[in-house]
Amino acid sequence: MSETTTLTRAGLAAHVSHQVGLNKQESMRLVDALFEEISAALEEGLDVHLWGFGNFVLRDKPARPGRNPRTGEGTVIQPRRVVTFRPGLDLRRRLGADAG
Repeated sequence: MSETTTLTRAGLAAHVSHQVGLNKQESMRLVDALFEEISAALEEGLDVHLWGFGNFVLRDKPARPGRNPRTGEGTVIQPRRVVTFRPGLDLRRRLGADAG
């Protein structure tokens, strides 16, 4: 991996290309297909569980009161669906985080 502080889609594809031996175009298609499958599953309302890495879980957040920070005016924040990520045990161990 390079010395940058962010892993990009292109960087991930380059790493896959190096590790697996695919050319860069094939690696980019593989990375794009993986992200597309994850996105499609989430759009269908499915959680995504990647053993050893973590889980992408959909969560519905209810409407709640809020405030415009600029004007101080009260408003209602609309209900929405969000994706949360919870790292798996293996990833938490690799990162040195509490495994419990």
